[in-house]
Amino acid sequence: MTIAPEKPQHTDTQLQLRLDQEWFALCALSVLTPGRGVAALLPDGRQVAVFLDRAGTPYAIDNRDPFSGAQVLSRGLIGTSPAGRPFVASPLLKQRFDLETGGCLDDESVAVTAYEVRLG
Repeated sequence: MTIAPEKPQHTDTQLQLRLDQEWFALCALSVLTPGRGVAALLPDGRQVAVFLDRAGTPYAIDNRDPFSGAQVLSRGLIGTSPAGRPFVASPLLKQRFDLETGGCLDDESVAVTAYEVRLG
Protein backbone atom coordinates (compact mmCIF):
# COMPACT_ATOMS: atom_id res chain seq x y z
CA MET A 1 0.00 0.00 0.00
CA THR A 2 1.30 3.45 -0.96
CA ILE A 3 0.51 6.43 1.21
CA ALA A 4 0.38 9.77 -0.57
CA PRO A 5 2.31 12.58 1.08
CA GLU A 6 0.17 15.03 2.98
CA LYS A 7 -0.79 18.22 1.25
CA PRO A 8 1.16 21.05 2.90
CA GLN A 9 -0.99 23.14 5.22
CA HIS A 10 -0.55 26.90 5.24
CA THR A 11 -2.18 27.36 8.63
CA ASP A 12 -0.41 30.58 9.54
CA THR A 13 -0.65 32.21 6.11
CA GLN A 14 -3.58 34.62 6.10
CA LEU A 15 -5.39 35.96 3.06
CA GLN A 16 -5.96 39.67 3.53
CA LEU A 17 -8.32 41.94 1.63
CA ARG A 18 -7.96 45.71 1.24
CA LEU A 19 -11.12 47.34 2.57
CA ASP A 20 -11.43 51.14 2.83
CA GLN A 21 -7.63 51.63 2.73
CA GLU A 22 -7.11 49.09 5.54
CA TRP A 23 -6.03 45.44 5.30
CA PHE A 24 -8.62 43.03 6.70
CA ALA A 25 -7.70 39.41 7.60
CA LEU A 26 -10.17 37.36 5.55
CA CYS A 27 -9.25 33.72 6.20
CA ALA A 28 -6.43 31.23 6.48
CA LEU A 29 -5.11 30.23 3.08
CA SER A 30 -5.52 26.58 4.11
CA VAL A 31 -9.33 26.84 3.98
CA LEU A 32 -9.31 27.62 0.24
CA THR A 33 -9.36 24.87 -2.36
CA PRO A 34 -7.55 25.60 -5.64
CA GLY A 35 -10.02 25.94 -8.49
CA ARG A 36 -13.01 26.70 -6.26
CA GLY A 37 -14.59 29.71 -4.63
CA VAL A 38 -16.05 30.49 -1.22
CA ALA A 39 -18.22 33.33 0.03
CA ALA A 40 -17.04 35.55 2.88
CA LEU A 41 -18.92 38.17 4.86
CA LEU A 42 -17.21 41.52 5.36
CA PRO A 43 -17.64 43.59 8.55
CA ASP A 44 -19.96 46.03 6.73
CA GLY A 45 -22.31 43.19 5.65
CA ARG A 46 -21.14 42.88 2.03
CA GLN A 47 -20.35 39.45 0.62
CA VAL A 48 -17.23 38.71 -1.38
CA ALA A 49 -16.42 35.72 -3.54
CA VAL A 50 -12.90 34.48 -2.79
CA PHE A 51 -11.00 32.25 -5.22
CA LEU A 52 -7.68 30.48 -5.31
CA ASP A 53 -6.72 29.47 -8.83
CA ARG A 54 -4.85 26.24 -9.53
CA ALA A 55 -1.54 28.15 -9.63
CA GLY A 56 -2.19 29.42 -6.08
CA THR A 57 -3.12 33.01 -6.95
CA PRO A 58 -5.91 34.44 -4.75
CA TYR A 59 -8.69 36.75 -6.00
CA ALA A 60 -11.71 38.45 -4.43
CA ILE A 61 -14.70 40.07 -6.14
CA ASP A 62 -18.26 40.94 -5.11
CA ASN A 63 -20.34 37.82 -4.62
CA ARG A 64 -23.50 39.44 -6.08
CA ASP A 65 -24.24 38.58 -9.70
CA PRO A 66 -25.39 41.92 -11.20
CA PHE A 67 -27.52 40.17 -13.84
CA SER A 68 -29.64 38.12 -11.43
CA GLY A 69 -29.11 39.93 -8.12
CA ALA A 70 -28.26 36.64 -6.39
CA GLN A 71 -25.21 36.18 -4.14
CA VAL A 72 -23.76 33.30 -6.19
CA LEU A 73 -20.48 34.23 -7.92
CA SER A 74 -18.47 32.25 -5.33
CA ARG A 75 -20.16 29.12 -6.73
CA GLY A 76 -19.14 29.82 -10.32
CA LEU A 77 -16.55 28.03 -12.42
CA ILE A 78 -13.17 29.68 -12.83
CA GLY A 79 -11.21 29.62 -16.04
CA THR A 80 -8.99 31.64 -18.36
CA SER A 81 -10.21 33.61 -21.36
CA PRO A 82 -8.56 33.24 -24.79
CA ALA A 83 -6.82 36.54 -23.99
CA GLY A 84 -5.33 35.00 -20.84
CA ARG A 85 -7.63 36.75 -18.33
CA PRO A 86 -8.68 34.77 -15.22
CA PHE A 87 -12.46 34.77 -14.84
CA VAL A 88 -15.38 33.26 -12.98
CA ALA A 89 -18.55 32.30 -14.87
CA SER A 90 -21.76 32.98 -12.99
CA PRO A 91 -23.52 29.70 -12.14
CA LEU A 92 -26.88 31.21 -13.12
CA LEU A 93 -26.64 33.04 -16.43
CA LYS A 94 -23.00 32.16 -17.30
CA GLN A 95 -21.65 35.71 -17.75
CA ARG A 96 -17.91 35.76 -17.14
CA PHE A 97 -16.30 38.25 -14.72
CA ASP A 98 -12.60 39.10 -14.82
CA LEU A 99 -11.11 38.16 -11.45
CA GLU A 100 -8.49 40.93 -11.61
CA THR A 101 -10.67 43.86 -12.69
CA GLY A 102 -14.27 42.77 -12.01
CA GLY A 103 -15.31 43.66 -15.56
CA CYS A 104 -17.83 41.46 -17.33
CA LEU A 105 -16.17 39.80 -20.33
CA ASP A 106 -19.56 39.37 -22.01
CA ASP A 107 -20.99 42.88 -21.46
CA GLU A 108 -18.51 45.74 -21.09
CA SER A 109 -21.16 47.97 -19.48
CA VAL A 110 -21.35 45.72 -16.38
CA ALA A 111 -18.78 45.13 -13.64
CA VAL A 112 -18.46 43.95 -10.05
CA THR A 113 -15.98 45.26 -7.50
CA ALA A 114 -12.61 43.51 -7.54
CA TYR A 115 -10.71 43.70 -4.26
CA GLU A 116 -6.97 43.85 -3.77
CA VAL A 117 -5.77 40.79 -1.84
CA ARG A 118 -2.43 39.71 -0.41
CA LEU A 119 -0.93 36.94 1.66
CA GLY A 120 0.26 38.04 5.07
